[in-house]
Amino acid sequence: MKIEHELEPFYNQDSKILILGTMPSVKSRELGFYYAHPKNRFWWVLSQVYQEELPTTIEDKKKFLKKHYIALFDVLKTCSIEGSSDASIKNPIPNDLSPLLKNSQITTIFTTGKKAYQLYQRYIYPKTKIPAISLPSTSPAYARRDIKEYLIQEYQQIVEYTKK
Repeated sequence: MKIEHELEPFYNQDSKILILGTMPSVKSRELGFYYAHPKNRFWWVLSQVYQEELPTTIEDKKKFLKKHYIALFDVLKTCSIEGSSDASIKNPIPNDLSPLLKNSQITTIFTTGKKAYQLYQRYIYPKTKIPAISLPSTSPAYARRDIKEYLIQEYQQIVEYTKK
């Protein structure tokens, strides 16, 4: 099924880092904000990394992101995808990040998951020339025995870039 990206990028002029996924999940599109699936570990991991209470409402999540100078968006503008499966992505068309980068202080880009990193490298890096740092996926589909500890360890590096 061909999907159009429906969510606006979340950022402001003070944003220092950008975290890019591939495409909003079915649940995120349904609820109107990023990483909205209740089993996705994204918000839990960030709350652990910044040692703060877990933001639960969209408004709380936006406040959290602003406080820590974090912008959110996705690599793709449109693609064919089955459900929320990155592995099924076909016919990708990238988002234009230039307005977001021009109107913020973003100097560092992170991607969530291997597919987001691969798509960023192929379609967006040649235009931005900003290297991306690949982070593991927080999706419930990504599982390993020590997943929570592993995600916290990997996402901890974000803190250093938001303090600069």
